Amino acid sequence: MKRIISLSKDILRDSVTASIEMFKVMIPVIIIVKLLQEFGLISYLAWPLKPLMGLVGLPAEMGLVWATAIVNNIYAGLIVFASIAGDFPLTQAQATILACLMLVAHGLPLENSIARKAGARFMFQSFSRLAGAFTLGWLLNIIYSATDTLQAPAMVLFKVDPQAANKPLTTWALDQAMNLLSIFAIILALIIMMRILQAIRVIDLMNAVLRPILKLIGIGPKASAITVIGLTMGLSYGGGLIINEARSGNVSKEDIFYSLTLMGLCHSLIEDTLLLALIGGHFSGIFWGRLIFAVAALAIIVQIVRRLPDSFKNKYLWVAKQPAQ
Repeated sequence: MKRIISLSKDILRDSVTASIEMFKVMIPVIIIVKLLQEFGLISYLAWPLKPLMGLVGLPAEMGLVWATAIVNNIYAGLIVFASIAGDFPLTQAQATILACLMLVAHGLPLENSIARKAGARFMFQSFSRLAGAFTLGWLLNIIYSATDTLQAPAMVLFKVDPQAANKPLTTWALDQAMNLLSIFAIILALIIMMRILQAIRVIDLMNAVLRPILKLIGIGPKASAITVIGLTMGLSYGGGLIINEARSGNVSKEDIFYSLTLMGLCHSLIEDTLLLALIGGHFSGIFWGRLIFAVAALAIIVQIVRRLPDSFKNKYLWVAKQPAQ
């Protein structure tokens, strides 16, 4: 019983800590979006994004959701989505494409700073994730449109009142507080689920399946174990381990680069996948599409990088020397 109580306290503490860090970013975003709505500026801000979003089959306004996720994190993007989704209903295909954009390219300032500390160039990692997100979204739009699949309305678990913008300010504030409470509940549920999956060794099974694939596309055995952790658990976990390995000199700069690039395109296969299912993202895209695309993209990148001169690679892809301890 004491062990259960201790475990429950740890989970609750981790959930509260994670939620507070998220809310520090989300609450200013909520207020800014509300001001944009009140002054009718959302359509104007989204207008420059219309051609880009059109290529992936999304309304221009969804570009604000993706942009918020790019600068902040997925949770902040979800808050913006919840604020405007009532005016721009999506199909299952569109929700899946939007989810994939956020899954591949989010939190770039923070996560690519982790990659930079491990020895990868910040700009290339940012470019690869932005280009990868858009390419995946474009491919999924072509596939879903050509096959006429997932054209039903998306099932969004973040319920949004279409008349919320016309409600009194106090009612709006209460609704947003309930959204934040929902976010906390989601974080708590995800942490519990991750603990359960670890306990029943589901993550170990995924590790065993993924390691041969990583070896096949060119990631060495010393980096493959850490890469699998990033793929399944998240870039913060895998990136942190990669930093330690880079500083110890146990992993080559090429393997570090390949590992971080793959983790950038596809990480947190369990937690983030479950999270983006809440806006109607379909498993075919947010899990399989993302994983297959990331592996194929890295296989191409490996072949290209091997043919580049060292001077180019040291200048644009990774630092010539391992980070100092």
